[in-house]
Amino acid sequence: MIGGHGTRRWRWAAGTRRSLAAALVAVAVLVGPAAAEGLASESVNQPLSLELPQGLAGGPSQWTSPEGLSATLQVMLLLTVLSLAPAVLLMTTCFIRIVVVLGLLRQALGTQQLPPSQVITSIALFVTLFIMTPVWKQVYDEAIRPYTQREISLAEAWQRGQAPVRRFMSLQIERCGNSSDVWLFLSYLPDAPDPEEDAEFGYDDVPLQALIPAFMLSELKTAFLIGFQIYLPFLIIDMVVASVMVSMGMLMLPPVLISLPFKVLLFVLVDGWHLVVEMLMASIQAPL
Repeated sequence: MIGGHGTRRWRWAAGTRRSLAAALVAVAVLVGPAAAEGLASESVNQPLSLELPQGLAGGPSQWTSPEGLSATLQVMLLLTVLSLAPAVLLMTTCFIRIVVVLGLLRQALGTQQLPPSQVITSIALFVTLFIMTPVWKQVYDEAIRPYTQREISLAEAWQRGQAPVRRFMSLQIERCGNSSDVWLFLSYLPDAPDPEEDAEFGYDDVPLQALIPAFMLSELKTAFLIGFQIYLPFLIIDMVVASVMVSMGMLMLPPVLISLPFKVLLFVLVDGWHLVVEMLMASIQAPL
């Protein structure tokens, strides 16, 4: 009895589901075309309009104005600045001098890949940030903040912003005595000035396309001079160790293997890292 009632109930439920599905299909067939026709006529009657956000309307002058910088454009500008940050860091700061000197120091010690390149780059980066903070703060106070507060135009902000960086690069070139590099690039410009005729020509008149590469060459020259001063004591240790080993007849043993512990010991005893970083900061420090 129990089995018979269960079979009849299952058949009744299956029949009910089939009837409900058939009813839904019929409603869809009858109502679907009418609804689609209504939507089509409604879309035809309404004109197609595409409205840009307020921040994207207008032209380039409107996009770069303080009130036209929407959140989307700010993100785009931020990504652009971040993509150009390594190039700006290499071209207009003291990063070149620091990283070259630290690389020569590693070669002078003879430790191969110790410290690793990531460590040397990190030290150079943070020392650069420490030294360049006053310059970048002045750029923000004189150019970026007034522009965001709608006090100056974009052209005036650019002129004010490049002035501290230009002053820093010019002072480093002048202190290192590498002004000839500036005239090297100026001589290849179409309207090159004559240093003998134009006595009042100064660093403020040098275009950036000539000042930046001249600054990079000056930094490379200065870095190699500092690296030579660091390299010389370790070279003397290598020569003394090699002479002692030759006099003892130990020709098959590499002198570098013996001199390495003495160079590391000497570097630690004189607090070499402190002296090198202090020398770099003293050579770069430039009051604004």
